[in-house]
Amino acid sequence: MSDIYMSLQPARVGTARDWQLIIGCAILFILAGAAIAAPILAPFGPWELAGRAYLPPLSGPHLLGTDTLGRDVLSGVIYGARVSLIVGIASTAAAIMIGTIVGGLAGYFGGIVDDLLMRFTEFLQTMPGLALALVMVAVLGPSMWSVVLAISLVTWAPVARLIRAEFFSLRGREFIMAATVIGESHWKIITSHMLPNALAPIISVGSLKVASGILTESTISFLGLGDVNRISWGMMIGMAQSNLRDAWWMSVFPGLALFATVLALTLISDSLARLLGMRKQSML
Repeated sequence: MSDIYMSLQPARVGTARDWQLIIGCAILFILAGAAIAAPILAPFGPWELAGRAYLPPLSGPHLLGTDTLGRDVLSGVIYGARVSLIVGIASTAAAIMIGTIVGGLAGYFGGIVDDLLMRFTEFLQTMPGLALALVMVAVLGPSMWSVVLAISLVTWAPVARLIRAEFFSLRGREFIMAATVIGESHWKIITSHMLPNALAPIISVGSLKVASGILTESTISFLGLGDVNRISWGMMIGMAQSNLRDAWWMSVFPGLALFATVLALTLISDSLARLLGMRKQSML
């Protein structure tokens, strides 16, 4: 018992003292709280003409200034968090679902199933993801959900390869062979035995995929292909690019919000990968 207790100690200490995870979760909690409470926290509406144009930061009620039309920058940043987080989380959930199904089937069955699914996955990975997403959004129309669909369809391939590798390593384990011998169905083996043991890399890569989805959405909106009815950080930066010298606050503050979000998710992903790896080692 003492050996087991000592083997678990590093994971517990790492969890308690992991400053990266604490900082990342704190930043993400603040951003998510601001997005949820946007109608309460934002002093003005995101499209409301609230004052004179080009007001610098700390100008009366406009803490972050106003843009070219007199819209409040702080309100835009707060409401923009909604679009970024929704697109990032929704596209990541869809990409993980597709990648898990494709990678799980390829890794579990192998053979011709693996060859067909992985050849298609490799073909998709050879195509430039951002360019393909832009084409899909242009075809489907500039809406938030078309952006979610485009991002998810171009980002599931790495998840599929990761899940395939995990399933390949699990397929030869004793408990999987025992479940096969006693006659359990493929569905039960995959969902009850293999998938729970492959959750650690899925959780770790999921937070990083959210950051990637947010960056991709910002790029699409920056180029003018995002949802014109929903304000986002990429749209704000794109509209302010011609005024960078004269009105720096119009692009700097949305850019800082984008940077903070991606930084928080990256810190969380790194911390989860380390902690889950430590826990997995302690269980071996």
